[in-house]
Amino acid sequence: MLRTESTELKSPPHASAASKEALIPISVIYLIGKRGLDIFGALFGLILALPLFLVLRILYCFGENKGPLLFRQQRYGRNGRLFWIYKFRSMVVNAEEYLKQNPALYRWYVENNYKLEPEEDPRITKLGKFLRRTSLDEIPQLINVLMGDMSLVGPRPVVEEELKEYKHKKQEFLSVKPGMTGYWQVCGRSSVGYPERVAVELHYVYNQSLLLDIKILFLTILVVLSKKGAY
Repeated sequence: MLRTESTELKSPPHASAASKEALIPISVIYLIGKRGLDIFGALFGLILALPLFLVLRILYCFGENKGPLLFRQQRYGRNGRLFWIYKFRSMVVNAEEYLKQNPALYRWYVENNYKLEPEEDPRITKLGKFLRRTSLDEIPQLINVLMGDMSLVGPRPVVEEELKEYKHKKQEFLSVKPGMTGYWQVCGRSSVGYPERVAVELHYVYNQSLLLDIKILFLTILVVLSKKGAY
């Protein structure tokens, strides 16, 4: 629970500090309020985003963008349940095969934990770079929120390799719904890597409240406008 009325969040705790925190009982009122906020926010957001869906659908009929509008990937949700997360596709179709055409770059991609900087990744389209830089590629996750797989606020859903980073804290991390935005996003996002990210995400799990959720949503708007931590 926050102990200040400021809209600024506390600095991310170090891993050692986070390990001393513990899960607290979650009230039914909080869960009802959070779900209500999710449904309202997702419906409102999807209505506002409808023109974006239509424009992108047209743009995805031409050039390097040609192909499916949405990209989907399996992620771990609450209690370890796998679900499909949706994003606007930001890469060319058959991206993995496209990258393998450059053996040296693909070798670096594997050695670098299957990651490339946006400016060196030939798979990302020009439109895709814009969508990522503005975080608009995340908009389709409002569908996940409406379906109940995700919440507006929570730890980011992870793939299997990332889940291993949580080690013995894995079950605590999976005890809450993943979110479109969360403590990690407003604390730096891609500039905060593992193991620091583990401490940041768990800090939200241990301190979740409706007030904290609202503050994170407000700060997310500021972070998106500043493009801080975008990739």
